[in-house]
Amino acid sequence: MSYQQPHQPNWGQQPPAPKKVGAGKIIGFSCLGIVGLFLLIGILAALVGGGGDDASSASGNSDPAATQPSKPDKADDKADDGKADEPKEEPAEDAPVKITAKKTAFKASIIADGTNFTSVQVTITNDSEKEISVNPLYFSITDTNGSKHTAELGADENQIDTVDLAPGENLTGTVTGKGDFTPKYVTYTDGLFSDGVRGNVS
Repeated sequence: MSYQQPHQPNWGQQPPAPKKVGAGKIIGFSCLGIVGLFLLIGILAALVGGGGDDASSASGNSDPAATQPSKPDKADDKADDGKADEPKEEPAEDAPVKITAKKTAFKASIIADGTNFTSVQVTITNDSEKEISVNPLYFSITDTNGSKHTAELGADENQIDTVDLAPGENLTGTVTGKGDFTPKYVTYTDGLFSDGVRGNVS
């Protein structure tokens, strides 16, 4: 009977080395992870943005109704049209300052030259509740052709004075324009800044 010795492992041989993962697969997995991260960020951003829109629409803050201009009422249109048609100069009977005017003979002062002049006698009455300033430069004359003539200082010896009128006071004097023309109305502007007050020439 033969005795067989059990098989002994070969202690001199090394076990097989595990297979190494290629560098290309590592790079591929890394890129895939980065792409996935960007997709996740994009989805979160879309959810946050969409939630804001839903909240605004749910709260009734939709813009279309706010952006549509409201149509003005017909009454407002008529009121605006009426204002556009009104003259800037107030008629004397409606203004707090009253102007009456009539044509008068031109009386040359010592400084008047030989030019033709046209004079209008003006009476200004302060019916307002505050003091007003009167100055020949605050007046102009408009003739029947629609031409405006500024006041010529010192031409007429009866020129209207430069004064301050208290409430209730009045002043009379002449306003003179250069040239020979037919005056239609006189306009007074307090301080050269306010709307003018007009008085027709009789």
